[in-house]
Amino acid sequence: MDTVLKPLYIAVSWIIVQFHSLFSLVFDEASGWAWGLSIVALVVVIRIALIPLFVKQIKATRNMQVLQPKMKAIQERYKNDKQRQSEEMMKLYRETGTNPLSSCLPILAQSPFFLALFQVLNKIAGNNEVGVLNATQVEQAREAHVFGAPIAAKFMDSAGKVESLGATLADVRVVTVIMIVLMSGSQFYTQRQLMTKNVDLTVKTPFMQQQKMLMYIFPIMFAVFGINFPVGVLIYWLTTNVWSMGQQMYVIKRNPTPGSKSYAHLLERMQKHVIDRGGVRGRRDRYVVKQMVAKGKDRNEDERKFVSALAKHDLLPQADGTVIKSETPLADAKPGGGDPGRRQQPKRQSKSQRRSHAQSGGSGQRQDGEDDAAESEDKKPASNASKKKAGGSSGGGGAGGNARNAKSGQRKGPQRPKHPSKK
Repeated sequence: MDTVLKPLYIAVSWIIVQFHSLFSLVFDEASGWAWGLSIVALVVVIRIALIPLFVKQIKATRNMQVLQPKMKAIQERYKNDKQRQSEEMMKLYRETGTNPLSSCLPILAQSPFFLALFQVLNKIAGNNEVGVLNATQVEQAREAHVFGAPIAAKFMDSAGKVESLGATLADVRVVTVIMIVLMSGSQFYTQRQLMTKNVDLTVKTPFMQQQKMLMYIFPIMFAVFGINFPVGVLIYWLTTNVWSMGQQMYVIKRNPTPGSKSYAHLLERMQKHVIDRGGVRGRRDRYVVKQMVAKGKDRNEDERKFVSALAKHDLLPQADGTVIKSETPLADAKPGGGDPGRRQQPKRQSKSQRRSHAQSGGSGQRQDGEDDAAESEDKKPASNASKKKAGGSSGGGGAGGNARNAKSGQRKGPQRPKHPSKK
């Protein structure tokens, strides 16, 4: 392993030495602050170098979000066949070039540096030169204490070994336990923040299950393996967890996942600003509005509420991401988040309401019709009345007439006279 990691030993030790020279201008060169802050600076340098991978991780996460509707359709289609569901999901990943494990890229990229620092600190504890560290620097780093614990000491070290480093076993174990708890807690909070604030909970995907597993697996791993980490490595990992937590807070606030709680809060802030100022601010807000307009009918509930709130103030989002004042009033938009300008359909009546309405209205019409018919009968000539009476008695009295009426679909018995206008 030393042969493979030797270039990394040189790189890691060189960065530590350079920052140690810088911090020695403020602190004693043999103090734990000078060497401890050098390890913190090493983390900062590595994380800055990994920013391109972090950007790639964000893009891959956005691709996963675009695939959410298709994933949901696959889940509904094969909800009773988990194996086929997994096969279709993998097929979708291959077709779109999406890697669900891309969220682990920064961690995987840090692993070689982590191993290199681990071995460098082990060699410092053994009083062996490593990388560009000379014997004097190794001796200084070996005796440097952080809160009473040498940076090369471990929780599992024996009392004799700890005493040889100029410390007590109790001090080492107290410091290492506190760092392990902080390291595991910060890792758990970072993953939990991602799951609760920056994930669309309306769609259950394997990606969400993976993130949920990582939320519990990583803190347990840090707690288990942390007892074998030197204090310097615990400083390194605690620093990188804090960096990840702050970096994620920034991303969640500035570029949240559509459908998540953070996205709803972002739209609320944008809505207030657009209504107060009459336009969007910044490239980020224009991008959000542009994506919202492009979705059309596929907008989620938060986006529909945003569009409806703007419509009440006659503001209309545009395809280029801007918001303009509409020339036609849009204030009568559907409150539930529908598209502005769409005419609302009347509410459908229940069967009992239609029946009661028909009974009340029909009887009134029938009565009016009968009164009109009776009045018209009085005004008709007697010859016509006698003809109708004769025709009615001949058509309704015989069995043949009843049979013909039944076949033709007419009602049995005496018929209501027709209105003169329908003669």
